[in-house]
Amino acid sequence: MAEAEERRNDPILDPRKGDVEDDAASPHGRSLVALAGSMLVEINLFKLALVTGIMIVLPALLLGVAPLLATGWLRLLPRQSAELVSDLAAGLTLIAALGAALLGGRALYRTTERSFWSLVSVVVQPAYVLVRESLRHLVERHAPRRLDPAARRKATAAATLAAGLLLSALASLAVVEAWPATRWAGNVADLRTPQRLIAPTLANSVVIVGVFLALAALAWSIADAVMETPRGLDGFDAPEPGAPIWRVAHVSDLHTVGGPYEPRLESGRAGPRGNQALERTLDALARADAEAPLDLILVSGDMTDAGRATEWAAFLDAVERRPDLAPRLLLLPGNHDLNIVDRANPARLELPGAGGRTLREMRVLSALDSLQGERVRVPDGASGRPGPTLRAALRPHEDMIRSFGDRGDLRSARALGRLWGDMFPMVAPPATPGGLGVVLLNSNVEASFSFTNALGLVSHEQARAMSAAFRAYPHARWIVALHHHVIEYPGRPRFASRIGTALLNGSAFVRRLRPEAERIVVMHGHRHLDWIGSSGPLRIVSAPSPVMTGGDDGYFYLHRLAAGAGATLRLLAPERIALAGSGSAGRAATGPIGQEAGADRFTGRAG
Repeated sequence: MAEAEERRNDPILDPRKGDVEDDAASPHGRSLVALAGSMLVEINLFKLALVTGIMIVLPALLLGVAPLLATGWLRLLPRQSAELVSDLAAGLTLIAALGAALLGGRALYRTTERSFWSLVSVVVQPAYVLVRESLRHLVERHAPRRLDPAARRKATAAATLAAGLLLSALASLAVVEAWPATRWAGNVADLRTPQRLIAPTLANSVVIVGVFLALAALAWSIADAVMETPRGLDGFDAPEPGAPIWRVAHVSDLHTVGGPYEPRLESGRAGPRGNQALERTLDALARADAEAPLDLILVSGDMTDAGRATEWAAFLDAVERRPDLAPRLLLLPGNHDLNIVDRANPARLELPGAGGRTLREMRVLSALDSLQGERVRVPDGASGRPGPTLRAALRPHEDMIRSFGDRGDLRSARALGRLWGDMFPMVAPPATPGGLGVVLLNSNVEASFSFTNALGLVSHEQARAMSAAFRAYPHARWIVALHHHVIEYPGRPRFASRIGTALLNGSAFVRRLRPEAERIVVMHGHRHLDWIGSSGPLRIVSAPSPVMTGGDDGYFYLHRLAAGAGATLRLLAPERIALAGSGSAGRAATGPIGQEAGADRFTGRAG
């Protein structure tokens, strides 16, 4: 009777349980097309045009006009330099371009790389990935189950090559159609009357992007097809007698929210509300550390659900209540920490350089500084080798960061945007020459609205600094940590989860790591799913999300890494740590994870 009376007093729409508005950004129960459609009708078209112009049209036009301006200047400077300089418009154009090239330096290089990869990530690579993953998906979904794994891998490789050939043919057709309107040599008249360059610039842009896509699609498809297929480990290593063993707890995608009843963007009402699972995760880490001290707790991104101040406050408060954990934590940024423009409106666009992204970056840096500022080093500006500590690097900029947090002025946003690029990769050096070091990468592509937040990229500058760290500590073993998965794993995931979530340059990144593979383990999050396997000699560990499961079955893994002969790193069998309150609470040893027989795990979306 009392229970019935209590139910009658409950609100008809109980706000603690949420409603349909909480599912605005969640893919559960909706296809990718339906989700994109609901967002597109809400997009600000003016902002969309500006973002498209800045991130796609401008880089393409710069590619198209560059040969015209360059050849014009090269022709005229030897013979008519005085005339050119005396022509005010052309002279100012030349002086401005040379000044930008000479004074821009590193910032110009980063802008060029970012613009190039913006064009690739928005136009070129998605086209290739869409065709490749469509064909792969069809092969893996419909290939007869009687095919052995080797035959299925060959069929997948054939689908990859076919995708490259198909996209290369389409790009070549666009090149043939645009070629008659191209012009590659400029003259002084072009510099005086730039409107003459409009038509050839557009045609040149189509041809340059088309040729790049035609060649890149073939190169990418060949590289993907011949790359060793990712496979679950057949077994784990055994430690050598007396060898050092490091205990590493790997958690990821905690998606802290700002209130006790808030849902998470991706799961909506289908997932947990509030931060109870976060608290249970930290409690489980504290118990494991109390039983035997952990050497490292790696959180591979998405500490927050949308990078808001209230979410970071909740996360830091939870850590502060467990002071023994803080000295062992190492964090790196995830896409939800940086790329969610507005959790209340997934269709909201953000103009590049407007300051919102920079504010989220400064929140990340402030949190990382408070937890690991004295334990990680940032790249030296000249050599790229590990240089000053994060805290020392941030100290000269503290007043600007605080001022920007209060006012958000655009001048500070530009300066702090450059500072953000200087901070990665962060390196936790090994305690001894042959010890275990950690490289913390920022693998997030800059996104302008929430729907494209999941893209990943490791920049060339970060990859060079990572290699410099390896050279600085030649006898060390390494964890290479990032948020995004470096390659798509085998299995049968939902089609939507295969598009635009792995690293855009994942194949190149894996190949860069291959020479050091014997002393490296790659650890990442993003997929919310556990997988331990390899791509050739490179071992890869994907962390499940102990928070995003939606029930009481959250867990994470406690990994054991051991020193091997000749600076090698051995990966021992991990322990599965179930959260207290789950149906299987406690600790259990685990066997091989992520084998092809267990590929039906892959049914979720990347975070």
